[in-house]
Amino acid sequence: MAARNFQPQLQRFEQICRDAGLKVTHQRLEIYRELLAAHDHPSAEALYKRLEKRLPSLSLDTVYRTLATFEQLELVHRLETVESQARYEALTCRHHHFLCAECGGVFDFMWETFDTMHLPPTLEQIGAAHRTTVIVHGTCAACARAVQDATEQVTEIATQPETSPTR
Repeated sequence: MAARNFQPQLQRFEQICRDAGLKVTHQRLEIYRELLAAHDHPSAEALYKRLEKRLPSLSLDTVYRTLATFEQLELVHRLETVESQARYEALTCRHHHFLCAECGGVFDFMWETFDTMHLPPTLEQIGAAHRTTVIVHGTCAACARAVQDATEQVTEIATQPETSPTR
């Protein structure tokens, strides 16, 4: 885990738990800390694997239930990916997501213009919006480079003159 100071987020976490009548257990605290430190939007399974050595009594079911509780308390955000596996992040600042269709990576980005836009008035007829986010689906730069490099290699091989074996 990165050695970053998460003290303000942890104090907010503890206060939200107390206000909700929820005990701040060691397991809950470690799950939340791991999400604060994570930049890859881990799945519940990935979180469990990261924590199981530190918390031998932790079960995957506990991770799922804890994440569901955190989501209800708006401490975490669940992001549904293309492969329909929920990925999680601690809610610390407003941002949006780019999902790579090739590698499955999830990347955060800021978009102030979107964040300051007013929602269309017709939305009020549908219901009340609680949160607005943008999810962009595409191919990340690293995957695009890998595809381009592979294409260039195939093209290079295909354009090389054939040499006949010498006898």
